Amino acid sequence: MRVAASRSASTSAPSSASSSRRASRRDHPAFAAPSALDPGASVRVRSPLRAAQLAVLDPRVANAVSGAGAGVIAATVVCPLDVLKTRLQVTPGGSRAYVSTYESLSHIVKNEGPRALYRGLTPTIVALLPNWAVYFTVYEGLKGAMARAAGEGGGSERAGGERSRPLRHMLAAAGAGAATVLTTNPLWVVKTRLQVQSSAALASSLPRRAPYTSTANGLYRLATEEGLRGAYSGLAPSLLGISHVAIQFPVYEQLKLEMARRKGDGARVTDLAASELMVASAVAKLTASVVTYPHEVIRSHMHVRGFGPFEGVFCLMRRIHREGGGVRAFYRGVGTNLIRTTPAAAITFTSYELISRKLRAIGDRVRADGESGDATGGDAR
Repeated sequence: MRVAASRSASTSAPSSASSSRRASRRDHPAFAAPSALDPGASVRVRSPLRAAQLAVLDPRVANAVSGAGAGVIAATVVCPLDVLKTRLQVTPGGSRAYVSTYESLSHIVKNEGPRALYRGLTPTIVALLPNWAVYFTVYEGLKGAMARAAGEGGGSERAGGERSRPLRHMLAAAGAGAATVLTTNPLWVVKTRLQVQSSAALASSLPRRAPYTSTANGLYRLATEEGLRGAYSGLAPSLLGISHVAIQFPVYEQLKLEMARRKGDGARVTDLAASELMVASAVAKLTASVVTYPHEVIRSHMHVRGFGPFEGVFCLMRRIHREGGGVRAFYRGVGTNLIRTTPAAAITFTSYELISRKLRAIGDRVRADGESGDATGGDAR
């Protein structure tokens, strides 16, 4: 009897310890669904793999992943037009090197080879990964925070329910734009210089500087040779460029609501098809680009010149106006820019929305599985 009792005690002790460990794991915050994902959820995850899944599906992480992925897709597709746009912006007045879009692209391929069309793609992607990741994360976060402060839910906007909030969207876009500019400006400086440094047609108008050999080389030399002032050259017009997203995002949000409204009362913007998202994003980008394009021309000039003898933004504007042939100098390359940015915006925003929807759907399934496991008392592994 003593042996049996001893065996019973010895087997119950590990069982009790195991139960204690499982209870401890269930209560550990690393295995709980993120509260930001569903503030009312009480799903418990009992596997490191499931914990990792839910971490990735946290809205903040999902916004970052969706934004970064969408930006990379768009940048790769339109890179040749981005190269041409940058060169057109800094081309001196009267130069005939870059005229029409087709002739200019042919000129680049003939004189520099096809790879020149993708010069600057690496720093563009390196910049866009944090650019859109930071942007969409901050934008959605600010928009949600302002909605909660106004006493509204954070769910998908309904066409027949919540009215559009242009000012809220404008402020969220401006805040996200400022955070993004401060984070990624040095990468855009390097990208701009890589795109123009090999152009013989621009050689006489460019500062004398040994060419950058890579993105890493450009960042290193920018930091060591020019310091913070060089790394953040063009920051002022870039911050002024926040007006671009302050126009683009409210227009985009309003167009989505109008399209959802056409689907009937109670429709959500998340019900919109990819084609509708592409139209809304393209129109919003077109509107913002036409209004704010001059700041891009000024910024490109400042990126190329960098740290050195510089007369200031207003003196630069007067010089561009004088040497470039008047007001039209501030719209040099606007056609190429619209051909590039309109489809790029359509690709970026549509990709972002679709990737976000997919991640949310996966998150719903993961949470449902977790709730099912809790209801049956199972231990998900």
